[in-house]
Amino acid sequence: MEKEKLITLANVSKHFNVGNKKKLVAVNNVTMDIYKGETLGIVGESGCGKSTLGRVVMGIYNKTSGSLKYRGKEVNTKRTKDRFEYAKKAQIIFQDPYASLNPRMTVGTIIEEGMEIHNMYTPEERKQKVYELLETVGLNREHANRFPHEFSGGQRQRIGIARALAIEPEFIVCDEPISALDVSIQSQVINLLKDLQDKFGFTYMFIAHDLNIVKYISDRIAVMYLGNVVELADSDEIYDHTLHPYSQALLAAVPIPDPDKEAQKQLKVLSGDVPSPINPKPGCPFANRCPKAQDKCRQESPELREVRPNHYVACHFVESEM
Repeated sequence: MEKEKLITLANVSKHFNVGNKKKLVAVNNVTMDIYKGETLGIVGESGCGKSTLGRVVMGIYNKTSGSLKYRGKEVNTKRTKDRFEYAKKAQIIFQDPYASLNPRMTVGTIIEEGMEIHNMYTPEERKQKVYELLETVGLNREHANRFPHEFSGGQRQRIGIARALAIEPEFIVCDEPISALDVSIQSQVINLLKDLQDKFGFTYMFIAHDLNIVKYISDRIAVMYLGNVVELADSDEIYDHTLHPYSQALLAAVPIPDPDKEAQKQLKVLSGDVPSPINPKPGCPFANRCPKAQDKCRQESPELREVRPNHYVACHFVESEM
């Protein structure tokens, strides 16, 4: 049975002007599909463009070029009407549960705001919906009259999740939703997201640094480097048959809970510095750090191509790893 495409990205780029006719390339020609009901994990080191990609997909940032489609229909987020309609279907859970909630609004008002903007339900129905959402995310109705500063980080993130669910979206961008939380709370939030997906059939884009958590929650994983997707495959496939040199180095750095195996592990240390994303040079963005780079890598940018079933890699010489 063919999977249903919910979000389609084709050659999507996002540039920021930084003065003196310079541009910072935060996202570069990203092409991928996000299927209904799946969790697509996005990983990569800090500054690789993960969060920017999530905000472009959400419509918070207008893409510089490329195509963004929702259920096959082009979404023009520069048009207020399109952005408003798309916001009903796509929501985001932000990284920082302390900064993402308005400290002057009660929890109930925060959750209800989206429903009011989209003219959903009567005032009394919205109130009841707020109570239901609070209970859905593990809080209770008495919390509706409190302010964000009265809650812990984990509780605030649950409020952020309830706010995202309020207008009944199909697609949710989870922008590092656990990175600001204690380890003991992280697992609770992850399990809550999985339970909600099982119950309501949500589609997630899950952005994170912790590769073990990404593997646990994701159906597919995309590895980003300097604004480019360099590898994309099913979760198990990308861990068992890692092909791109950068992905290999990234996964080799993941700690193994067995001390003996951790001591025997071979780390892949990358030499060189991460290139500047401002006016990037032609060729593969990883060329100056890749131990197998050749002249072609410094001259031509590799395309993301399928080298194994449903396994895509952007590397000129990936066959040497197979």
